[in-house]
Amino acid sequence: MEAFHNLTDENCKFRFVSTSHLPELRSEIETRRDHGEFEKEFAQRYLCRFKFTPPAELKDAKSLIVVAMPRPITKAIFGWRGKKLSFILPPTYTAYDEKRLHVERLVAEAVGKEGFKIATPLLPLKLLASRSGLVQYGRNNITYSRGFGSFMRLTAVYSDMPCESDSWEAAKMMERCRNCDLCQRACPTGAISSDRFLLHAEKCLTFHNEKEGKIAFPNWIKPEWHNCIVGCIRCQAACPEDKPFLSEVGETAEFTEQETKLLLQGTSPAGLPSDTLAKMKALSLMDYFDELPRNLSVLLR
Repeated sequence: MEAFHNLTDENCKFRFVSTSHLPELRSEIETRRDHGEFEKEFAQRYLCRFKFTPPAELKDAKSLIVVAMPRPITKAIFGWRGKKLSFILPPTYTAYDEKRLHVERLVAEAVGKEGFKIATPLLPLKLLASRSGLVQYGRNNITYSRGFGSFMRLTAVYSDMPCESDSWEAAKMMERCRNCDLCQRACPTGAISSDRFLLHAEKCLTFHNEKEGKIAFPNWIKPEWHNCIVGCIRCQAACPEDKPFLSEVGETAEFTEQETKLLLQGTSPAGLPSDTLAKMKALSLMDYFDELPRNLSVLLR
């Protein structure tokens, strides 16, 4: 659609979905929950966020516009005991809200030309994007889009614009995954298993290193399994679909040994030098300030 050229100009892909499919989306999540496919703590922590009705400010929403924006990994380099140690953040961690707001502004601009509005949903984005046909699942339960791999940021918005090209289909796994188990073998915790398609989220490193910093890692997680400041990249790094994008690095920041010590000590933002704070903000590490001392300490061990 010509009105959405601002999205394609930024190499984004998008699909339109009718809001009439919201009950199906809710049913799929609730059925999985009721069948015990989600671990209890994971379900309590994440599933309660979802709202399967349009917000009050746009209760007459007719469409969902689902967008995939390419995003690279980002890198932080820490001085430690005379060495420089480099660790990454997976594609969605840096500038998460900034990119969401940017995409929302682009969509608002596009639909605004036709006299329509947008609102932000609270929906399971991976499932929505998969049902829209915008992405397909990998065996690792991460979503992939041709030309992006899994290195992308998903965003969706409600709009009162009529949905004239409803895109809705069964969720699919990538064809090449059927005879490939590289991500399963790369996962150190066994979160990707052969007994079912759905990830065992309670075993995923990401589930544990996103918890509050005061919560210690379980004893069964070996220190050498950790590989990212937050999140995990093992399954994506092993995936042939993602190989072309592993060398693309976005924002990068380097911390001196003194700065590293301050971060490990859990020094409050008020006690950090302004240069350190600027680097933290550049990588969105302020969003994980509480978790950083715990996570960084096991990486540097």
